[in-house]
Amino acid sequence: MSENIKAAFTISRVDGFTCPPRKQQKIFWDAKTPGFGVRVTAARAKSFIFEGRLYGKTIRLTVGDVRTWELGKARIEASRLKALIDGGIDPREHRIEQQVAHEQRQTEAQRRSFTFGEVWDLYVESRKATWSKLHYRDHVRHAAEGGHPKGRGVGLTQPGSLSALRHRKLSELHGELISEWLARDAALRPTSAALSYRLLRAFIRWCGDTPTYRGLIPEDAYQARAVRDALPRVRAKDGDSLQREQLALWFKAVQALPNRVTSVYLQGLLITGARREELAALRWDTDVDLKWRSMTLNDKVEGTGGRIIPMPPYLATLFSELRRLNEMPPSPRRLKLLKERGLTWTPSPWVFPSLTAADGKIAEPRAAHLKALQAEDLPHITLHGLRRSFGTLAEWCEVPVGVVAQIQGHKPSAIAEKHYRRRPLDLLRKWHDQIEEWMLNEAGVKWRPEIVS
Repeated sequence: MSENIKAAFTISRVDGFTCPPRKQQKIFWDAKTPGFGVRVTAARAKSFIFEGRLYGKTIRLTVGDVRTWELGKARIEASRLKALIDGGIDPREHRIEQQVAHEQRQTEAQRRSFTFGEVWDLYVESRKATWSKLHYRDHVRHAAEGGHPKGRGVGLTQPGSLSALRHRKLSELHGELISEWLARDAALRPTSAALSYRLLRAFIRWCGDTPTYRGLIPEDAYQARAVRDALPRVRAKDGDSLQREQLALWFKAVQALPNRVTSVYLQGLLITGARREELAALRWDTDVDLKWRSMTLNDKVEGTGGRIIPMPPYLATLFSELRRLNEMPPSPRRLKLLKERGLTWTPSPWVFPSLTAADGKIAEPRAAHLKALQAEDLPHITLHGLRRSFGTLAEWCEVPVGVVAQIQGHKPSAIAEKHYRRRPLDLLRKWHDQIEEWMLNEAGVKWRPEIVS
Protein backbone atom coordinates (compact mmCIF):
# COMPACT_ATOMS: atom_id res chain seq x y z
CA MET A 1 0.00 0.00 0.00
CA SER A 2 1.29 3.47 -0.83
CA GLU A 3 2.34 5.74 1.96
CA ASN A 4 0.64 9.02 2.89
CA ILE A 5 -1.61 10.16 5.69
CA LYS A 6 -5.03 8.49 5.96
CA ALA A 7 -8.16 10.48 6.78
CA ALA A 8 -11.87 9.71 6.56
CA PHE A 9 -13.06 11.15 3.26
CA THR A 10 -15.71 13.83 3.17
CA ILE A 11 -16.91 15.78 0.16
CA SER A 12 -15.20 18.98 1.32
CA ARG A 13 -11.99 17.14 2.16
CA VAL A 14 -11.87 15.49 -1.27
CA ASP A 15 -12.48 18.86 -2.92
CA GLY A 16 -9.50 20.29 -1.01
CA PHE A 17 -6.99 17.64 -2.10
CA THR A 18 -4.17 19.06 -4.31
CA CYS A 19 -0.97 17.79 -5.83
CA PRO A 20 2.19 19.13 -4.10
CA PRO A 21 4.53 21.28 -6.19
CA ARG A 22 7.14 19.49 -8.33
CA LYS A 23 5.26 16.16 -8.11
CA GLN A 24 3.41 14.35 -10.89
CA GLN A 25 0.70 12.97 -8.62
CA LYS A 26 -0.39 12.56 -5.02
CA ILE A 27 -2.58 9.79 -3.53
CA PHE A 28 -4.73 10.32 -0.45
CA TRP A 29 -6.10 7.23 1.31
CA ASP A 30 -9.43 6.84 3.08
CA ALA A 31 -9.29 5.83 6.72
CA LYS A 32 -12.78 4.32 6.56
CA THR A 33 -12.60 1.97 3.52
CA PRO A 34 -9.42 -0.13 3.06
CA GLY A 35 -7.74 0.40 -0.31
CA PHE A 36 -9.94 3.35 -1.25
CA GLY A 37 -8.17 6.55 -2.28
CA VAL A 38 -8.11 9.72 -4.35
CA ARG A 39 -5.38 10.39 -6.88
CA VAL A 40 -4.59 14.01 -7.78
CA THR A 41 -2.25 14.84 -10.68
CA ALA A 42 -0.17 17.91 -11.41
CA ALA A 43 -2.71 18.75 -14.11
CA ARG A 44 -5.38 18.89 -11.36
CA ALA A 45 -7.12 15.73 -12.56
CA LYS A 46 -8.75 14.02 -9.62
CA SER A 47 -10.14 10.47 -9.52
CA PHE A 48 -11.18 7.77 -7.06
CA ILE A 49 -8.97 4.69 -7.10
CA PHE A 50 -8.74 1.31 -5.38
CA GLU A 51 -5.60 -0.63 -4.50
CA GLY A 52 -5.29 -4.15 -3.17
CA ARG A 53 -3.06 -7.23 -3.26
CA LEU A 54 -3.85 -10.51 -5.04
CA TYR A 55 -1.49 -13.48 -4.77
CA GLY A 56 1.30 -11.19 -3.58
CA LYS A 57 0.94 -8.65 -6.38
CA THR A 58 -0.38 -5.09 -6.08
CA ILE A 59 -3.44 -4.24 -8.19
CA ARG A 60 -4.46 -0.63 -8.63
CA LEU A 61 -7.70 0.28 -10.46
CA THR A 62 -9.35 3.57 -11.30
CA VAL A 63 -12.91 3.79 -10.05
CA GLY A 64 -13.77 7.05 -11.80
CA ASP A 65 -13.49 10.83 -11.94
CA VAL A 66 -14.56 12.56 -8.73
CA ARG A 67 -16.71 14.93 -10.82
CA THR A 68 -18.91 12.07 -12.07
CA TRP A 69 -18.79 9.67 -9.12
CA GLU A 70 -20.48 10.46 -5.84
CA LEU A 71 -18.31 9.77 -2.82
CA GLY A 72 -20.73 7.22 -1.37
CA LYS A 73 -21.03 5.24 -4.62
CA ALA A 74 -17.25 5.33 -5.13
CA ARG A 75 -16.75 3.92 -1.62
CA ILE A 76 -19.27 1.13 -2.34
CA GLU A 77 -17.46 0.29 -5.60
CA ALA A 78 -14.14 0.13 -3.72
CA SER A 79 -15.71 -2.27 -1.20
CA ARG A 80 -16.98 -4.45 -4.08
CA LEU A 81 -13.51 -4.59 -5.64
CA LYS A 82 -11.98 -5.55 -2.28
CA ALA A 83 -14.54 -8.34 -1.91
CA LEU A 84 -13.55 -9.71 -5.32
CA ILE A 85 -9.86 -9.71 -4.41
CA ASP A 86 -10.60 -11.31 -1.06
CA GLY A 87 -12.36 -14.04 -3.02
CA GLY A 88 -9.32 -14.62 -5.24
CA ILE A 89 -10.83 -12.86 -8.29
CA ASP A 90 -8.87 -10.34 -10.30
CA PRO A 91 -11.21 -7.35 -10.84
CA ARG A 92 -9.57 -6.63 -14.19
CA GLU A 93 -10.39 -10.10 -15.49
CA HIS A 94 -13.84 -9.84 -13.97
CA ARG A 95 -14.41 -6.57 -15.84
CA ILE A 96 -13.30 -8.15 -19.14
CA GLU A 97 -15.65 -11.09 -18.56
CA GLN A 98 -18.50 -8.69 -17.88
CA GLN A 99 -17.69 -6.76 -21.04
CA VAL A 100 -17.59 -9.94 -23.12
CA ALA A 101 -20.87 -11.09 -21.59
CA HIS A 102 -22.39 -7.69 -22.33
CA GLU A 103 -21.22 -7.81 -25.93
CA GLN A 104 -22.58 -11.34 -26.29
CA ARG A 105 -25.94 -10.22 -24.94
CA GLN A 106 -25.96 -7.34 -27.42
CA THR A 107 -25.02 -9.65 -30.28
CA GLU A 108 -27.71 -12.13 -29.29
CA ALA A 109 -30.27 -9.33 -28.98
CA GLN A 110 -29.31 -8.14 -32.46
CA ARG A 111 -29.56 -11.70 -33.80
CA ARG A 112 -33.00 -12.08 -32.34
CA SER A 113 -34.12 -8.84 -33.94
CA PHE A 114 -33.56 -10.18 -37.48
CA THR A 115 -36.80 -10.34 -39.42
CA PHE A 116 -37.70 -12.98 -41.95
CA GLY A 117 -37.86 -10.40 -44.76
CA GLU A 118 -34.36 -8.98 -44.34
CA VAL A 119 -32.71 -12.39 -43.93
CA TRP A 120 -34.75 -13.83 -46.82
CA ASP A 121 -33.45 -11.09 -49.16
CA LEU A 122 -29.85 -11.85 -48.10
CA TYR A 123 -30.48 -15.56 -48.59
CA VAL A 124 -31.88 -15.10 -52.10
CA GLU A 125 -28.97 -12.92 -53.22
CA SER A 126 -26.37 -15.27 -51.73
CA ARG A 127 -27.89 -18.31 -53.49
CA LYS A 128 -28.79 -16.59 -56.76
CA ALA A 129 -25.67 -17.74 -58.61
CA THR A 130 -26.47 -21.42 -57.95
CA TRP A 131 -30.12 -21.25 -59.06
CA SER A 132 -31.80 -21.15 -62.43
CA LYS A 133 -33.51 -17.90 -63.44
CA LEU A 134 -36.92 -19.48 -62.92
CA HIS A 135 -36.01 -20.71 -59.43
CA TYR A 136 -34.65 -17.28 -58.49
CA ARG A 137 -37.78 -15.60 -59.86
CA ASP A 138 -39.96 -17.90 -57.75
CA HIS A 139 -38.14 -16.79 -54.59
CA VAL A 140 -38.54 -13.11 -55.45
CA ARG A 141 -42.18 -13.44 -56.48
CA HIS A 142 -43.35 -15.53 -53.52
CA ALA A 143 -41.91 -13.08 -50.96
CA ALA A 144 -42.83 -9.87 -52.82
CA GLU A 145 -45.05 -7.45 -50.92
CA GLY A 146 -46.94 -6.46 -54.07
CA GLY A 147 -48.52 -3.13 -54.83
CA HIS A 148 -46.29 -2.31 -57.80
CA PRO A 149 -47.53 -1.65 -61.38
CA LYS A 150 -47.71 -4.84 -63.39
CA GLY A 151 -45.14 -5.34 -66.12
CA ARG A 152 -47.87 -6.68 -68.38
CA GLY A 153 -51.45 -5.49 -68.31
CA VAL A 154 -52.97 -3.00 -65.92
CA GLY A 155 -53.30 -2.87 -62.14
CA LEU A 156 -50.95 -3.63 -59.29
CA THR A 157 -49.09 -6.82 -58.41
CA GLN A 158 -50.48 -9.05 -55.66
CA PRO A 159 -48.50 -9.94 -52.52
CA GLY A 160 -46.69 -13.28 -52.61
CA SER A 161 -47.56 -16.12 -50.27
CA LEU A 162 -44.51 -15.51 -48.06
CA SER A 163 -45.05 -11.76 -47.82
CA ALA A 164 -47.20 -12.26 -44.69
CA LEU A 165 -44.07 -13.44 -42.84
CA ARG A 166 -41.71 -10.65 -43.93
CA HIS A 167 -42.05 -8.56 -40.77
CA ARG A 168 -41.93 -11.51 -38.37
CA LYS A 169 -38.76 -12.15 -36.39
CA LEU A 170 -36.95 -15.40 -37.17
CA SER A 171 -37.46 -16.53 -33.58
CA GLU A 172 -41.22 -16.25 -34.13
CA LEU A 173 -41.26 -18.78 -36.98
CA HIS A 174 -42.41 -21.68 -34.85
CA GLY A 175 -44.62 -24.51 -36.01
CA GLU A 176 -47.87 -22.93 -34.79
CA LEU A 177 -47.28 -19.69 -36.71
CA ILE A 178 -46.25 -21.51 -39.90
CA SER A 179 -49.25 -23.85 -39.75
CA GLU A 180 -51.63 -20.90 -39.32
CA TRP A 181 -50.02 -19.05 -42.24
CA LEU A 182 -50.06 -22.16 -44.42
CA ALA A 183 -53.68 -23.05 -43.67
CA ARG A 184 -54.82 -19.49 -44.37
CA ASP A 185 -52.92 -19.23 -47.66
CA ALA A 186 -53.70 -22.77 -48.83
CA ALA A 187 -57.42 -22.00 -48.67
CA LEU A 188 -56.95 -19.25 -51.27
CA ARG A 189 -54.15 -20.59 -53.51
CA PRO A 190 -53.11 -24.15 -52.64
CA THR A 191 -50.56 -24.65 -55.42
CA SER A 192 -48.77 -21.40 -54.65
CA ALA A 193 -48.89 -22.11 -50.91
CA ALA A 194 -47.34 -25.56 -51.43
CA LEU A 195 -44.45 -24.07 -53.40
CA SER A 196 -44.00 -21.30 -50.82
CA TYR A 197 -43.77 -23.95 -48.10
CA ARG A 198 -41.01 -25.77 -50.01
CA LEU A 199 -39.09 -22.52 -50.48
CA LEU A 200 -39.53 -21.68 -46.79
CA ARG A 201 -38.34 -25.15 -45.77
CA ALA A 202 -35.12 -24.73 -47.77
CA PHE A 203 -34.63 -21.28 -46.23
CA ILE A 204 -34.99 -22.64 -42.68
CA ARG A 205 -32.43 -25.34 -43.41
CA TRP A 206 -30.04 -22.69 -44.78
CA CYS A 207 -30.47 -20.65 -41.58
CA GLY A 208 -29.61 -23.74 -39.56
CA ASP A 209 -26.36 -24.11 -41.51
CA THR A 210 -25.43 -20.41 -41.25
CA PRO A 211 -23.72 -19.45 -37.94
CA THR A 212 -25.25 -15.96 -37.84
CA TYR A 213 -28.81 -17.34 -37.82
CA ARG A 214 -28.30 -20.80 -36.35
CA GLY A 215 -30.69 -21.64 -33.52
CA LEU A 216 -33.03 -18.69 -34.09
CA ILE A 217 -35.75 -20.72 -35.79
CA PRO A 218 -37.14 -23.65 -33.77
CA GLU A 219 -35.94 -27.00 -35.12
CA ASP A 220 -39.46 -28.36 -35.67
CA ALA A 221 -40.72 -25.20 -37.39
CA TYR A 222 -41.54 -26.91 -40.68
CA GLN A 223 -41.85 -30.47 -39.37
CA ALA A 224 -44.55 -29.95 -36.76
CA ARG A 225 -47.64 -32.11 -37.20
CA ALA A 226 -49.84 -29.01 -37.50
CA VAL A 227 -47.71 -27.81 -40.43
CA ARG A 228 -47.89 -31.18 -42.20
CA ASP A 229 -51.64 -31.26 -41.71
CA ALA A 230 -52.02 -27.77 -43.20
CA LEU A 231 -49.82 -28.52 -46.21
CA PRO A 232 -52.07 -28.75 -49.30
CA ARG A 233 -51.84 -31.91 -51.36
CA VAL A 234 -51.14 -30.62 -54.85
CA ARG A 235 -51.77 -33.04 -57.67
CA ALA A 236 -51.07 -32.72 -61.35
CA LYS A 237 -53.85 -31.04 -63.28
CA ASP A 238 -56.32 -33.56 -64.65
CA GLY A 239 -56.01 -33.79 -68.40
CA ASP A 240 -52.95 -31.54 -68.63
CA SER A 241 -51.28 -33.91 -71.07
CA LEU A 242 -51.57 -34.66 -74.77
CA GLN A 243 -53.25 -37.92 -75.66
CA ARG A 244 -52.00 -40.19 -78.43
CA GLU A 245 -54.94 -39.34 -80.69
CA GLN A 246 -54.38 -35.60 -80.21
CA LEU A 247 -50.83 -35.55 -81.56
CA ALA A 248 -51.84 -35.07 -85.21
CA LEU A 249 -53.98 -32.00 -84.50
CA TRP A 250 -51.43 -30.56 -82.08
CA PHE A 251 -48.50 -30.81 -84.52
CA LYS A 252 -50.66 -29.42 -87.33
CA ALA A 253 -51.66 -26.39 -85.26
CA VAL A 254 -48.20 -25.68 -83.87
CA GLN A 255 -46.45 -26.08 -87.21
CA ALA A 256 -48.90 -23.55 -88.70
CA LEU A 257 -47.95 -20.78 -86.25
CA PRO A 258 -46.65 -17.71 -88.12
CA ASN A 259 -43.68 -17.26 -85.77
CA ARG A 260 -41.22 -19.98 -86.68
CA VAL A 261 -39.18 -19.56 -83.50
CA THR A 262 -42.24 -20.12 -81.32
CA SER A 263 -43.31 -23.09 -83.44
CA VAL A 264 -39.96 -24.86 -83.05
CA TYR A 265 -39.80 -23.97 -79.35
CA LEU A 266 -43.18 -25.60 -78.62
CA GLN A 267 -42.27 -28.71 -80.61
CA GLY A 268 -38.99 -28.84 -78.72
CA LEU A 269 -40.81 -28.81 -75.38
CA LEU A 270 -42.83 -31.86 -76.37
CA ILE A 271 -40.01 -33.79 -78.06
CA THR A 272 -37.46 -33.28 -75.25
CA GLY A 273 -39.71 -33.00 -72.19
CA ALA A 274 -37.51 -30.12 -71.01
CA ARG A 275 -38.56 -27.41 -68.60
CA ARG A 276 -39.63 -24.26 -70.40
CA GLU A 277 -36.81 -22.10 -68.96
CA GLU A 278 -34.19 -24.75 -69.75
CA LEU A 279 -35.10 -24.82 -73.41
CA ALA A 280 -35.53 -21.05 -73.71
CA ALA A 281 -32.01 -20.48 -72.32
CA LEU A 282 -30.21 -22.47 -75.04
CA ARG A 283 -27.30 -20.64 -76.71
CA TRP A 284 -25.81 -21.49 -80.07
CA ASP A 285 -22.18 -21.23 -79.03
CA THR A 286 -22.21 -23.27 -75.82
CA ASP A 287 -25.33 -25.41 -75.64
CA VAL A 288 -26.09 -26.80 -79.11
CA ASP A 289 -24.05 -29.30 -81.13
CA LEU A 290 -25.80 -29.97 -84.43
CA LYS A 291 -23.00 -32.19 -85.74
CA TRP A 292 -23.29 -34.73 -82.92
CA ARG A 293 -26.96 -33.99 -82.22
CA SER A 294 -26.82 -33.00 -78.57
CA MET A 295 -27.80 -30.06 -76.36
CA THR A 296 -26.81 -28.91 -72.88
CA LEU A 297 -29.62 -27.75 -70.61
CA ASN A 298 -29.13 -25.67 -67.48
CA ASP A 299 -30.43 -28.31 -65.11
CA LYS A 300 -31.69 -27.26 -61.65
CA VAL A 301 -31.01 -30.80 -60.40
CA GLU A 302 -27.60 -31.48 -61.92
CA GLY A 303 -26.32 -28.01 -61.02
CA THR A 304 -24.46 -25.32 -62.91
CA GLY A 305 -22.79 -27.83 -65.25
CA GLY A 306 -26.17 -28.73 -66.74
CA ARG A 307 -27.22 -32.02 -68.32
CA ILE A 308 -26.49 -33.16 -71.87
CA ILE A 309 -29.31 -34.84 -73.75
CA PRO A 310 -29.67 -36.09 -77.33
CA MET A 311 -31.19 -34.05 -80.13
CA PRO A 312 -33.41 -36.37 -82.21
CA PRO A 313 -33.11 -36.01 -86.01
CA TYR A 314 -36.37 -34.14 -86.68
CA LEU A 315 -35.65 -31.63 -83.92
CA ALA A 316 -32.06 -31.26 -85.23
CA THR A 317 -33.50 -30.33 -88.62
CA LEU A 318 -35.70 -27.68 -87.01
CA PHE A 319 -32.73 -26.30 -85.09
CA SER A 320 -30.66 -26.19 -88.27
CA GLU A 321 -33.42 -24.16 -89.90
CA LEU A 322 -33.48 -21.73 -86.99
CA ARG A 323 -29.73 -21.25 -87.22
CA ARG A 324 -29.95 -20.37 -90.91
CA LEU A 325 -32.73 -17.88 -90.18
CA ASN A 326 -30.73 -16.42 -87.29
CA GLU A 327 -27.64 -15.88 -89.46
CA MET A 328 -29.62 -14.35 -92.32
CA PRO A 329 -29.15 -10.53 -92.40
CA PRO A 330 -32.38 -8.54 -91.93
CA SER A 331 -34.05 -6.46 -94.59
CA PRO A 332 -32.45 -3.17 -95.71
CA ARG A 333 -35.26 -1.32 -93.97
CA ARG A 334 -34.43 -2.92 -90.62
CA LEU A 335 -30.71 -2.37 -91.13
CA LYS A 336 -31.40 1.31 -91.75
CA LEU A 337 -33.55 1.50 -88.61
CA LEU A 338 -30.79 -0.10 -86.53
CA LYS A 339 -28.26 2.33 -87.95
CA GLU A 340 -30.46 5.31 -87.03
CA ARG A 341 -30.50 4.01 -83.46
CA GLY A 342 -26.72 3.67 -83.43
CA LEU A 343 -26.90 -0.12 -83.46
CA THR A 344 -25.39 -2.80 -85.66
CA TRP A 345 -26.91 -6.15 -86.57
CA THR A 346 -25.37 -9.36 -85.29
CA PRO A 347 -26.84 -12.86 -85.15
CA SER A 348 -28.59 -13.58 -81.84
CA PRO A 349 -26.71 -15.80 -79.38
CA TRP A 350 -30.02 -17.40 -78.40
CA VAL A 351 -31.50 -20.43 -80.16
CA PHE A 352 -34.96 -18.96 -79.59
CA PRO A 353 -34.48 -15.19 -80.01
CA SER A 354 -37.12 -12.53 -79.42
CA LEU A 355 -37.01 -8.94 -80.64
CA THR A 356 -39.37 -7.75 -77.90
CA ALA A 357 -38.04 -9.58 -74.84
CA ALA A 358 -35.78 -7.62 -72.50
CA ASP A 359 -33.02 -10.25 -72.50
CA GLY A 360 -33.36 -11.11 -76.17
CA LYS A 361 -34.74 -14.64 -75.84
CA ILE A 362 -38.26 -16.06 -76.01
CA ALA A 363 -40.19 -15.21 -72.85
CA GLU A 364 -43.94 -15.67 -73.26
CA PRO A 365 -45.01 -18.37 -75.75
CA ARG A 366 -48.22 -19.27 -73.91
CA ALA A 367 -50.44 -16.99 -75.97
CA ALA A 368 -49.26 -18.56 -79.22
CA HIS A 369 -49.75 -22.05 -77.81
CA LEU A 370 -53.27 -21.17 -76.68
CA LYS A 371 -54.15 -19.95 -80.19
CA ALA A 372 -52.84 -23.19 -81.67
CA LEU A 373 -54.96 -25.26 -79.28
CA GLN A 374 -58.06 -23.19 -80.03
CA ALA A 375 -57.47 -23.44 -83.78
CA GLU A 376 -57.92 -27.23 -83.66
CA ASP A 377 -60.41 -27.26 -80.77
CA LEU A 378 -57.96 -29.06 -78.48
CA PRO A 379 -58.34 -28.99 -74.67
CA HIS A 380 -56.21 -26.54 -72.74
CA ILE A 381 -52.70 -27.82 -72.08
CA THR A 382 -50.06 -25.82 -70.24
CA LEU A 383 -46.43 -25.57 -71.30
CA HIS A 384 -45.56 -27.77 -68.34
CA GLY A 385 -48.22 -30.14 -69.64
CA LEU A 386 -46.05 -30.66 -72.74
CA ARG A 387 -43.25 -31.81 -70.43
CA ARG A 388 -45.72 -34.14 -68.72
CA SER A 389 -46.86 -35.37 -72.14
CA PHE A 390 -43.33 -36.46 -73.06
CA GLY A 391 -43.07 -38.70 -70.02
CA THR A 392 -46.55 -40.13 -70.55
CA LEU A 393 -46.29 -40.73 -74.30
CA ALA A 394 -42.84 -42.34 -73.93
CA GLU A 395 -44.55 -45.31 -72.27
CA TRP A 396 -46.07 -46.23 -75.65
CA CYS A 397 -42.51 -46.94 -76.85
CA GLU A 398 -41.75 -49.09 -73.78
CA VAL A 399 -38.80 -46.87 -72.94
CA PRO A 400 -37.13 -47.64 -69.59
CA VAL A 401 -38.35 -45.26 -66.90
CA GLY A 402 -34.78 -44.33 -66.00
CA VAL A 403 -34.08 -43.21 -69.56
CA VAL A 404 -37.05 -40.84 -69.54
CA ALA A 405 -36.07 -39.49 -66.11
CA GLN A 406 -32.47 -38.86 -67.22
CA ILE A 407 -33.58 -37.05 -70.39
CA GLN A 408 -36.05 -34.91 -68.44
CA GLY A 409 -33.65 -34.18 -65.60
CA HIS A 410 -35.60 -35.88 -62.81
CA LYS A 411 -33.81 -37.07 -59.71
CA PRO A 412 -33.30 -40.87 -59.74
CA SER A 413 -35.85 -42.51 -57.48
CA ALA A 414 -34.55 -46.06 -57.07
CA ILE A 415 -31.24 -47.06 -55.49
CA ALA A 416 -30.00 -48.72 -58.68
CA GLU A 417 -30.89 -45.68 -60.78
CA LYS A 418 -29.33 -43.34 -58.25
CA HIS A 419 -25.97 -45.07 -57.88
CA TYR A 420 -25.44 -47.40 -60.82
CA ARG A 421 -27.33 -46.11 -63.89
CA ARG A 422 -25.82 -43.12 -65.67
CA ARG A 423 -26.45 -43.91 -69.31
CA PRO A 424 -24.08 -42.47 -71.92
CA LEU A 425 -25.36 -40.08 -74.55
CA ASP A 426 -25.37 -42.64 -77.38
CA LEU A 427 -27.61 -44.99 -75.36
CA LEU A 428 -30.00 -42.14 -74.53
CA ARG A 429 -30.02 -41.20 -78.23
CA LYS A 430 -31.16 -44.72 -79.20
CA TRP A 431 -34.30 -44.38 -77.09
CA HIS A 432 -34.87 -40.67 -77.68
CA ASP A 433 -34.86 -41.14 -81.45
CA GLN A 434 -37.48 -43.88 -81.03
CA ILE A 435 -39.70 -41.59 -78.96
CA GLU A 436 -39.53 -38.82 -81.56
CA GLU A 437 -40.13 -41.24 -84.44
CA TRP A 438 -43.20 -42.67 -82.70
CA MET A 439 -44.63 -39.17 -82.04
CA LEU A 440 -44.14 -38.11 -85.66
CA ASN A 441 -45.68 -41.32 -86.99
CA GLU A 442 -48.72 -40.91 -84.74
CA ALA A 443 -49.02 -37.27 -85.82
CA GLY A 444 -48.59 -38.08 -89.50
CA VAL A 445 -45.73 -35.59 -89.84
CA LYS A 446 -43.88 -35.96 -93.11
CA TRP A 447 -40.37 -34.62 -93.13
CA ARG A 448 -37.09 -35.22 -94.86
CA PRO A 449 -33.89 -35.61 -92.85
CA GLU A 450 -31.03 -33.34 -93.82
CA ILE A 451 -27.37 -33.30 -93.02
CA VAL A 452 -26.57 -30.71 -90.37
CA SER A 453 -23.19 -29.25 -89.59
